[in-house]
Amino acid sequence: MPHFINVILPIPLHKTFTYSVTEAEANFLEKGMRVAVSFGKTKMYTALVVEIHTTAPTLYEAKDIHQILDEKPIVNEQQLKHWQWISNYYMCPLGDVFRAALPSAFLLESETIIYKNEAFTDESILTDTEFLIFEALQHQSQLTIHQVVDILDKKKVMPIINELIKKSAIYIKEEIYEVYKPKLIKYVRMHPNYSNDADLENLLNELSRAKKQRDAVLSFFQLSSSKKPIKAKDLETNANVSASILKALVDKNIFEFYHLKTDRINYKGETNSLKELNEFQQKALEEIETSFQEKDVVLLHGITSSGKTEVYTKLIQNVLDSGRQVLFLLPEIALTTQIITRLQHYFGNQISVFHSKYSMNERVEVWNNVLENKPKAQIILGARSSVFLPFNNLGLIVVDEEHETSYKQFEPSPRYNARDSAIVLANIHKGKILLGSATPALESYFNATQNKYGLVELNRRFGNVQLPKIELIDIKDKHKKKLMKGHFSDRMLQLITEALEQKEQVILFQNRRGFSPVVECNTCGNSPQCPNCDVSLTYHKYRNELRCHYCHYQRAMPNSCGACGSNTLDTKGFGTEQIELELKELFPDNSIGRMDLDTTRGKFGYQKIIGAFEAHEIDVLVGTQMLSKGLDFENVSLVGILNADSMLNFPDFRAHERAYQLMVQVSGRAGRSKKQGNVAIQTFNPHHQILQQVSTTNYAEMYKEQLNDRWQYHYPPYYRLIKITLKHKDFIRVDNGINWLFKSLQNVFGEHVLGPTAPAVARVRNQYIKNLVIKIPPKQSLAKTKEQIAKIKNTFEAVKDFRPIRFILDVDAY
Repeated sequence: MPHFINVILPIPLHKTFTYSVTEAEANFLEKGMRVAVSFGKTKMYTALVVEIHTTAPTLYEAKDIHQILDEKPIVNEQQLKHWQWISNYYMCPLGDVFRAALPSAFLLESETIIYKNEAFTDESILTDTEFLIFEALQHQSQLTIHQVVDILDKKKVMPIINELIKKSAIYIKEEIYEVYKPKLIKYVRMHPNYSNDADLENLLNELSRAKKQRDAVLSFFQLSSSKKPIKAKDLETNANVSASILKALVDKNIFEFYHLKTDRINYKGETNSLKELNEFQQKALEEIETSFQEKDVVLLHGITSSGKTEVYTKLIQNVLDSGRQVLFLLPEIALTTQIITRLQHYFGNQISVFHSKYSMNERVEVWNNVLENKPKAQIILGARSSVFLPFNNLGLIVVDEEHETSYKQFEPSPRYNARDSAIVLANIHKGKILLGSATPALESYFNATQNKYGLVELNRRFGNVQLPKIELIDIKDKHKKKLMKGHFSDRMLQLITEALEQKEQVILFQNRRGFSPVVECNTCGNSPQCPNCDVSLTYHKYRNELRCHYCHYQRAMPNSCGACGSNTLDTKGFGTEQIELELKELFPDNSIGRMDLDTTRGKFGYQKIIGAFEAHEIDVLVGTQMLSKGLDFENVSLVGILNADSMLNFPDFRAHERAYQLMVQVSGRAGRSKKQGNVAIQTFNPHHQILQQVSTTNYAEMYKEQLNDRWQYHYPPYYRLIKITLKHKDFIRVDNGINWLFKSLQNVFGEHVLGPTAPAVARVRNQYIKNLVIKIPPKQSLAKTKEQIAKIKNTFEAVKDFRPIRFILDVDAY
């Protein structure tokens, strides 16, 4: 009886594919193992087995698999269930979820290698182009497809290669290379020849002339007294010799090298007892535990600096004691630096960290440790991608700062929201989930008030420190009275000076990086634009260049205007870099630091800046929204927001909610330990209701007001949103496509279709963009709506003119 397997391929396809296997392979294979399969004419892919059966496919003949890559499954049943949910809910191909979930080292890459057939002699039957390849193979033992493309200077080379195979001039092999390499550490031991003391004495006499080699042997004996394996590196340092000396001793059969596998990341192994909670934290903890008896999801609404992390640690301890795993989700990699230090203090080496700043090999190690439920992977700390890890027994998920937009993936597919996906994941594992925030997302708070989630409030700051004093500075008035110095009002400078005089630290927030967003010619008003996107280039003074923040295009700063030749170029607007330079002039005796995407490039970029600020090496830290997320600095007494209006005037239904969250979160960095902190917000419109709500930290009022607006204008949490985006480099094609789509959708959903519109930046990387939004009323079935959209999408893609257009679906696109 023939045997078959269904596999997921890491390419954007919705369905699984069937391959044939032998009976022995079918008996060996399990769900969740990887196999190498050929797909299309030349490609080899790593596929994941999801089903083993005996039903042959009807539409095509099943190919054989190439090889089995695993001895045991690397993906478990619960993960596959979770992936399926993400694929269905977010309307994205299962292949995309598979590709996003697995560390890239698990997805083997293939390269077709061409070899010359030595038995072939009749060169006269080859065409000119075929002969070129054959001749190249006489100089090289093998060629890759990419090299053939270079030799012939053609993109389509497969037909020529196929002809050569038919003529038996060449043969091809698929070289598959495994990408993950375990980290091996080199150790040294004595060669078995030198086992007794007499041999050793002779050896030292032999080496009397080779002083360095003799030193190495003597150091080896010193180190071996500790009975531990001796690393080659340690021996080199101890004996003060080079690697070549050790190699010479190995060549003489005196030493032997051997390797041991080790993990790339290890955390210290001490554990300390947890901090005692104060009465408010204790009460919150008890309320959470009571809520968990009835509800699976609980929202912890605790003001900034109320000690939410300490409450989390108690819950984590309880879950670990019951022998289950914990996932701690954070919105920003910057946050992991501080949280790791804190959790390490309590839980020692039970922590593993998983995020994109880690190298591919480090991520594979964490994956394997979680899969095998190792002691060092009981608590996983990570950014949004850690919801894909192969947990076996997940007891608790903590989503810290759950309101953060960083939890939503916008590009590439799958466009999932890690918070919502985590709720489903906890449900699959029959675990609990705690959402924590000082400024919860409207949807989460709404679910809590509707009794869908449990709600626990924590309204006191730890140590009873008061919330910071928030002051609104009217810069329209200050400009009139000529009281502005650069981008700082006199009041802001006074507050900064007072804080610095008292040896306290200051955080300044400006949500724009670079020096200035616009460079403009004073003569003709022209400003340099990005050639690939519809945006003006941002000026970065540090490198004296203009840069596009969308497609990373960059060019040197011009000396004169490109349109009229005048050299009166001026900069408009300001970013973090400009603020940093102004501060250096205003406060030459203090050290100024900057934290944005440009300064945190490397793996330890965040750690360096946060570490320097904690160690009081930086007095004033200027930064973008990275600073607003849950960081804890005890000596910060002043937080300044330099331009609050840019956050409020944004074409998005969540602009006001986001501005409130951002400002309250940034304010929460002030005065966290001893005395009350200060917050100064510069604005042209101090009477704006959101700024008034921020100044009184009145979440309830903001929630009520925003909820009324959402109900009135049909937005979440009452209505659901699905956004459709079309992208193509031909504007007319996109325009025709979006109009056709709008009519088709309007026939089905009527007035609930908004659009078509162009976004604020209507062209990115030479692709024109058009959007449509579908609103789904509370009573309408989400599943039925998605079915209708999928049907319309299939019809759209069947139209020849529309086929090249990129069609992007984004469910809950906010």
